[in-house]
Amino acid sequence: MSADRPTLPPVRLHSEAELARDALSAPLMARAAKLARWAEPGVPVGVGGQILEEPLAAATEHLGLAGDEDGPAYTAEAWQLAVDTGLVEITETEESEDGTDLPDDAAAGIATPGEELGLLTSGSPQDILDIWLGGMETVLADAAAPDLADLADQLTEGGELDLDALDWNPEEEAELLDGILGNLYLLTALNERPDQEVPLPALAASMIVPDDMDEPTDDVLEEVSEAMMRLDDQFRVLEPIGLVAYQPVDEALIEELDEDGETALPQKPRGTSDEPLTDEDVSRYGLVRLTPLGVYAVRARMLDAGVHAPAVGDLTDKGSDVLLDALPDYPEALAQAESELWLAARTPVDAARDLLTAARGDDERAPRRRLAAQQTLSLVSPDAEAALREVLDDRQLGGLARVWLAERALPGIPEPSQELIFWLTVDTIAAQLDSADEDATTELRDLVQGLTEQHSGFFDTAWRVDHPATADVLEAMGRLHPDKKAAKEARKAAFKARSRQSG
Repeated sequence: MSADRPTLPPVRLHSEAELARDALSAPLMARAAKLARWAEPGVPVGVGGQILEEPLAAATEHLGLAGDEDGPAYTAEAWQLAVDTGLVEITETEESEDGTDLPDDAAAGIATPGEELGLLTSGSPQDILDIWLGGMETVLADAAAPDLADLADQLTEGGELDLDALDWNPEEEAELLDGILGNLYLLTALNERPDQEVPLPALAASMIVPDDMDEPTDDVLEEVSEAMMRLDDQFRVLEPIGLVAYQPVDEALIEELDEDGETALPQKPRGTSDEPLTDEDVSRYGLVRLTPLGVYAVRARMLDAGVHAPAVGDLTDKGSDVLLDALPDYPEALAQAESELWLAARTPVDAARDLLTAARGDDERAPRRRLAAQQTLSLVSPDAEAALREVLDDRQLGGLARVWLAERALPGIPEPSQELIFWLTVDTIAAQLDSADEDATTELRDLVQGLTEQHSGFFDTAWRVDHPATADVLEAMGRLHPDKKAAKEARKAAFKARSRQSG
């Protein structure tokens, strides 16, 4: 694979304006902004900007969370986000500046609205997204932190903080969470429905179960179960910032797990061992998906890490050669969307000429470029007719030009020679050979069988086709053809073609 080819499939991104609106309406971000405005008169805070007990109660009241058991915790979380993102700024008091220790309930500084707060109303969508991304990083760090109850137990016992005893490795936790978000991103990109939710056990298994393990062992299943419960905690933390949409694990299942310690993985209902799990059964174990804002955020983090993570529309201002090199690696729906955007920026004739020029070549990827060109040209209006007629005599492009003209029922299409038909057949099969898609392989097998049934003596002619991929195509036909006799003829023809090429 060449270095400039995509390492990830492309994703559709919402507009920056839509994403900025999503960022502002994320519950945690909205609370942080509301608290930053509330801080206008100045709010006394402790070391690190921590809101003190008395103003915390007032802030909780201001957010309308006073009647919620977890209201103060939600308020403190939103306040910390406001501090971390610069929505509030801290001015230290003289007592805190002289280095003396302050009582826990003493003010170490005064918090007032920060410069970033104004950007939420007067800044650009990108300004808002930059602030949100900073807050998202804080929340990600919180999600990867150890269980607070375990920390409290250690501190209550008067001992020193022992990360080993907590079975918590900061780097490993951050990498695991990055991996989970990366898997969610990949599933979103590949799914025809970007809003498709992923069952939590399947997501956990994707990180734990080895690819070559057909049947997970009990130990592996237990590890998946533990990872699933950890993810449940993490996604509960990540949802309020708008990164994911999450349906948590059913509390009843968590209680059952606490009671008997059995693996918390989906089981078929009792008495229905031959029936598949229902959607309701699966949903009890948690369902998650990246939001559009989450897709944007994970992609931004990947780009920062040097990963090539394309988005639909990236190729609009690129040349036709870049477009045709990339499209074969795109899912069909996204390839069409990318092509439509690219074509919309050009006149039909200019676009067709550029595509045809880029489709030429005898290199290994040339057949795939020509197939991508044919698929893109199918979206071009009949106004491009002149460009297609210009290449009717071209051996590499004449076949696809005839197909294009015929699909539009345009007159004056010259009959193709047998040589051109066979060359186009080899080129078309060559373009599809390296597809790993099972459906594509089935279609290719049907095509191979149909060709040999329609053309008696097909292999006697095919091995003479002057195409760089002739021998490879015939060998593939030998592997794919269901009839043993025809498969043998294909292999013989491949041998002749290879001998001809080497001679």
